[in-house]
Amino acid sequence: MKPMADADLFALESAALANAKAAHADPRADARAALAEMIVHYERLMRESRRLIRRSDRAELDMNQMNRQLHELAQQLEYRATHDPLSGALNRAAVIDTASACLQHSDMALIVLDIDHFKWINDDFGHPAGDTVIKTVVVCLRRLLGPEVAVGRVGGEEFSVIWPTSDVEEAREVALHICEAIADQVFGTPIDRQITASVGVSWNTAGTGFELAYSRADEALYAAKRAGRNCVKVYSQLPLPVTAHVPASVSLSTEA
Repeated sequence: MKPMADADLFALESAALANAKAAHADPRADARAALAEMIVHYERLMRESRRLIRRSDRAELDMNQMNRQLHELAQQLEYRATHDPLSGALNRAAVIDTASACLQHSDMALIVLDIDHFKWINDDFGHPAGDTVIKTVVVCLRRLLGPEVAVGRVGGEEFSVIWPTSDVEEAREVALHICEAIADQVFGTPIDRQITASVGVSWNTAGTGFELAYSRADEALYAAKRAGRNCVKVYSQLPLPVTAHVPASVSLSTEA
């Protein structure tokens, strides 16, 4: 069985056009009647064309709006995947990715800071006040460092700053400014005491892995905690660990 031929949507118009052509070729034909028929069909085609154009315009507007919504949704999803929902700072995964990418091609300081006695803040003033402290610290860092500097929240009250530099002293100066800015920050009611932070810095040459850079900064951070908090320690400036010395005359083995 042969499939049915596609219906000719312009069958009437085609017939009218054929009549007009025949009338034009035959001087004895009724040209006025053929012209009148052509006018009717031409006007119908114009009406249908306008209607289709309007529908096409509406469809294009709807498509553009849908594309804008999809783009905005994609941006929202990307933001949520890379940012801490409380503070708006980069989350831990984004800090790792950003720092790792930076270390691939440039020297970089990783500055890690931890709010001192944060548990006491939650215990004394409540968790909403603790949340306010976290958000205010991020605002303070962005105001001090500028919006282009990568600031992340990598733990409950721990933050990281990625600072590309080839000068360890510059990194130390930045860390000192951070420490002083937080100590000078007014956090408002109900917090009626100074909030401080301990800061650790590791300066790393290009090609250093993130884990090593972070472990160095973390070690410097804990050195700042041990030094009394509210201060800055740089990993490369920490004293060398003391190793046990075994006199040559002492044997490390025992004989029966």
